[in-house]
Amino acid sequence: MTDDSTTQCLLFPDLFDKPVVAQFDQREGSSDGGAILLKAAERRYRLMERLAECLRDERQAAKVVHTLEELLAQRVFGMACGYEDANDAARLSADPVHKMLLGRDPREGLDLASQPTLSRFENSARRKDLYRLGRALAECVIERHAQRLHGRARRITIDLDPTDDPTHGAQQLALFNGYYDTWCYLPMVGFITFNDESEQYLFAAVLRSGKAPASRGALGILRRTLPLLRERFRKARIRVRLDGGFANPELLEFLDAQPDVEYVVAMAKNAVLKRKAKPLMRHARKLSRQSRKTEHVYGEIRYAAQTWPQRRRMIIKAEVVREGGKDPKDNPRFVITNLTQSPRWIYEQIYCQRGDIENRIKELHYGLQIGRTSCSKFRANQFRVLLTAAAYVLMQELRLRAARTDCARAQVGTLRERLLKLGARVIVSVRRVVLHLPTAFPFLHTFRQVALALGASPG
Repeated sequence: MTDDSTTQCLLFPDLFDKPVVAQFDQREGSSDGGAILLKAAERRYRLMERLAECLRDERQAAKVVHTLEELLAQRVFGMACGYEDANDAARLSADPVHKMLLGRDPREGLDLASQPTLSRFENSARRKDLYRLGRALAECVIERHAQRLHGRARRITIDLDPTDDPTHGAQQLALFNGYYDTWCYLPMVGFITFNDESEQYLFAAVLRSGKAPASRGALGILRRTLPLLRERFRKARIRVRLDGGFANPELLEFLDAQPDVEYVVAMAKNAVLKRKAKPLMRHARKLSRQSRKTEHVYGEIRYAAQTWPQRRRMIIKAEVVREGGKDPKDNPRFVITNLTQSPRWIYEQIYCQRGDIENRIKELHYGLQIGRTSCSKFRANQFRVLLTAAAYVLMQELRLRAARTDCARAQVGTLRERLLKLGARVIVSVRRVVLHLPTAFPFLHTFRQVALALGASPG
């Protein structure tokens, strides 16, 4: 028995004074009525058009039903709405709002692409396509914020960070990583911060094998990003913040060769560094014994590893950690920098601020499922990562436009629940399309502000 041959309703006979019948018969309805904000945000970037230009369509023209731009838009908008799997296409194919997002008539327009079509699309990306997609994503983000800031910024901060993506199948290059104790990928993501803004804007997402060194891919990202930033923000100082594992000679030499780049790069401890930090550690232990609390002391040295052609400034944070019921623990930290300020200021006011990246990475994992890399081919999984990054860029635009509202610092999942997951009835007439939204909508003020900021006109 199929769904078409049964009555789509549920009966609750004794919950209230009168029987309640829930009927699933609203063919003109959608549960993603707020997703039109995504279309308005995308128009600011022209993201789908720019990304589609990076792909080569090798299909037979006479058999093409869905263009590459439409397939891209279907996946990106779907991911932003919480449908990270291509399998969700079967449930969304006739959704009137999702058809509108692709520029189709919500009632009479062609249904969206099926799961097999989307799977073939994801597996069709070539290496050159993926490189161009990554570059186009960075260009769109940088151009958008150059327009927003009118090309004026005092300082631009670049943060790169790897994360783990556990795998559960036979994906290509999913290797066992002893540090994470699992089979995984190690994607790297890049964020840009303008001036002292609290938001870190995603501009790069690169999938890597499960045993990739932390710094793999970082130099390539910086080589193609710095010229884009210099072109759009001619007077800005550029600062690069990197965690431990990035301090390899090639990357440091590249940063030293950039006249307008400041850098703060953590370095893993070794026997030489620990020996040089001993006087500071003795002082920190003395302070900790006196206060019975965690204490730290800052200092600096000039240091050169054997593979370095020159000595560099090294900030030392000599810390003794005390936790309840545990013995004191030495925790020396080391940071390489070309900045001239005091060691305490550099460590606390610059390096430590990169910790907020972890919140952005959590959003990518838990809000947009960037780890849903379940394709067997590595390139298809890289394509998925880039599509997820594009969806995150659109969600960040919504958050930017929700400034001074209760969604100004909301996580991606909260933004989706408050602004996108909105029941709507779609009515199409000769002259216009009307979305009938609930009057008892608790986030109407925020929705209205975001819509007006994205180009809507008050009615």
